[in-house]
Amino acid sequence: MSSLALYRRYRPETFAEVIGQEHVTDPLQQALRNNRVNHAYLFSGPRGCGKTTSARILARCLNCEQGPTPTPCGECRSCLDLARNGPGSIDVIEIDAASHGGVDDARELREKAFFGPAASRYKIYIIDEAHMVTPAGFNALLKVVEEPPEHLKFIFATTEPEKVIGTIRSRTHHYPFRLVPPGTLREYLGEVCERESIPVDGAVLPLVVRAGAGSVRDSMSVMDQLLAGAGADGVTYEMATSLLGYTDGALLDAVVDAFAAGDGAAAFEVVDRVIEGGHDPRRFVTDLLERLRDLLILAAVPDAADKGLIDVPADVLERMSGQAGAMGPAELSRAADLVNAGLTEMRGATSPRLQLELICARVLLPAAYGDEQALLSRLDRLERGVALSPAPAPAAPQPQAPPQPQPQPQPHVQAAAPPPAAAPPPAAAPPPAAEPPPAAVAPPQPPPPRSEARPQQGARPGAWPTASRAPVPNAPAPAPAAPAAPPAQSAQPGVAGGPDQDRVRQMWPTVLDAVKGKRRFTWILLSQNAQVLGVDGGVLRLGFTTPGARDSFVNGGSEDVLRQALGEALGVQWRVEAVVDPGGGGGGRPVPPAPQPVAPRPAPSAPRPAATPVSAPEPTAPPQPPPGPEPAGPPPVAVEDDVPTDDDPDLDETALSGYELIVKELGATVIEEFQHE
Repeated sequence: MSSLALYRRYRPETFAEVIGQEHVTDPLQQALRNNRVNHAYLFSGPRGCGKTTSARILARCLNCEQGPTPTPCGECRSCLDLARNGPGSIDVIEIDAASHGGVDDARELREKAFFGPAASRYKIYIIDEAHMVTPAGFNALLKVVEEPPEHLKFIFATTEPEKVIGTIRSRTHHYPFRLVPPGTLREYLGEVCERESIPVDGAVLPLVVRAGAGSVRDSMSVMDQLLAGAGADGVTYEMATSLLGYTDGALLDAVVDAFAAGDGAAAFEVVDRVIEGGHDPRRFVTDLLERLRDLLILAAVPDAADKGLIDVPADVLERMSGQAGAMGPAELSRAADLVNAGLTEMRGATSPRLQLELICARVLLPAAYGDEQALLSRLDRLERGVALSPAPAPAAPQPQAPPQPQPQPQPHVQAAAPPPAAAPPPAAAPPPAAEPPPAAVAPPQPPPPRSEARPQQGARPGAWPTASRAPVPNAPAPAPAAPAAPPAQSAQPGVAGGPDQDRVRQMWPTVLDAVKGKRRFTWILLSQNAQVLGVDGGVLRLGFTTPGARDSFVNGGSEDVLRQALGEALGVQWRVEAVVDPGGGGGGRPVPPAPQPVAPRPAPSAPRPAATPVSAPEPTAPPQPPPGPEPAGPPPVAVEDDVPTDDDPDLDETALSGYELIVKELGATVIEEFQHE
């Protein structure tokens, strides 16, 4: 017994012992119960799946003294002769068609077939590798297969049923065998190892199943080889990987972690270990592709192990779950495609190491490609906060945020500034009010170029006169701070920094765009009056230029709008803390406490185009300026938008509209209006 191969010692003797072929064994057993056995059968399928074994079991069932029966007794002479190690029966003839497939062999078989069985119920011919029979041989057998005597049965076994001529196939019952599922095969191998009383590491069985590729006989041969070389501690994982040529899981974990972190040094170090360790680069790439396949399934189906989609031990499954979450589906898909393409290119390559290094380089550099997969990979990395390059791209526009042409009107401002005593001129010249404090306007310019028009432009004609006198005395103070670093790179004492803070400041224009789409009032507050001070423990600190702006943000429901925008743009749920930071420059002009009423002026120095949209009800005739006292002062926040929205509860409904301000402040006559969509 010990000299026999493992697959011969555990060859099934009944249909109940055949694993993974219930779709074949169950109908055959039912046909035996019903005594409706056909005269010819064709068993097809991959090698080592039980075709010949099932043919022998069927012969035992037919010739058993208690048969035909689905369960042979195992005690009669026929059952003993056809047992696992029996001598064989003279009435059950096995023919290897690879060496006996000619027309002469078929004629000899046909002449002997008409003689009755010697000691059994049926005379059964098992023709293995039937696809090797020549067309002439099949034609010679056609008549006896089509109309055999009552005592004759044929069982053809083949791996290529399409090579059996159609006239023979049409006269048989065809049963296709399949590869055995990995889970079923792994359990069967575990039972065999228990019977052999040799300890086997749990991580070895998946390797044996993979090496067998669904074939029971091949898997048993691999297992027999491992059991033969087992030491005192049994079959270990290291022994199995070295003997079978598979890549150690530690190398696969290391290279996948390097891909997830974008660490080129670690990835190329793994390549060096593979080559120096004597591993086959092509085998390593094949195993890496298998690992990426498992990670893709885990990313799409978190409970894939419970559903049987992947077959790995529990500790390996935990590591793979972390790797799938670290890379993301898009990056995993791109890496798998690149590895698969590289595996094809490695066929016949003169330098496998070079091909392996090129594969790693392509996976590590998604920014070097412009295809859709590379774009999705970069988006995945941005969402997870993984840097794509050492220097962030948004850093370049920040030094250009304070436009250089803006200080040019300084001589004009200082020329208009000397008469501060006259109340009408300063109020009617809003550009000087906005220009003296360039530090308050220029630093908060990290938003994209589409928003530079409003912060850089002075108070437009007809807008609230928010900067009439108060900013003029303070003009010398902020002027030296103009060349200072932009607020995105300033550091406050006691304010937390780090990756979260840098990430928020880089993505702040995107956050403002999301806020603008939700609520225009909140966007005006943040873009003109606030700056990011820092991020600490899930708390985003914002600095406002004035207490009024801070109170409008806190009490007007703008905090919830900003939190929603942060969730959409950055995928975080942070708490927002608003503080007063007049020295940091929030991005808008300081708001004076109480501007003085001013008289209208004939025309501004830089009037807006006549086609500027004005949101106001269409009157039938231009209304005259209302008599009486001047309107009340402006609201506490410097709002430059003339278009009120329904979701701005803090706007003063009693204030003058843009139409009335144009008529009152400029003395203009409106010829035509354009509705702003």
